[in-house]
Amino acid sequence: MVHLDLPEKIETDRLLLQRLKYEDAEEIFYTYASKTEATKFLSWPTHKRIEDTRGFLRYAIDSWNLGLDYSFAIRLKNNNRFIGSFGVIHENGRIQFGYVLTPTEWGRGYATEACKKMMSVLKTFPSLFRIGTFVDVDNVASINVLKKSGLIEEARLTRWYRFVNQDNQPKDCILFRLP
Repeated sequence: MVHLDLPEKIETDRLLLQRLKYEDAEEIFYTYASKTEATKFLSWPTHKRIEDTRGFLRYAIDSWNLGLDYSFAIRLKNNNRFIGSFGVIHENGRIQFGYVLTPTEWGRGYATEACKKMMSVLKTFPSLFRIGTFVDVDNVASINVLKKSGLIEEARLTRWYRFVNQDNQPKDCILFRLP
């Protein structure tokens, strides 16, 4: 397994993307992880207790060190306020990524800004042969973010993924990739 030498801090015009740390637990929990509207389209269950978030952070820190999963806090540059996370899963040269923002910051272009920047960083690694993700067909906001970030729709997959926060019912998804 080739480790990606991803920087622990990435800046955009308005955002700081920084490696998640144990101290982020309360911000993660209260900003999005415990909010059903924020976690509806995610692959992991809504956190019920702060201990759920701390468990995630143990996984995130260990996985970064192993080169498997790189999780970033998304913070506003002007006041360092935590507004979400961006994750990059690395599987032998194939990248799958995802992001989540607090609902109070939806519609302001932050997800697109973070996604565009992360795509430009990931494209610099010659060992990567595929960068992509999938999204529930009902997640129109994320579909728009991915398109604005330069990804293209590769396939529509019928009853392809069970989202734990949507009663585990199989949902149609769209597979996106960075050309």
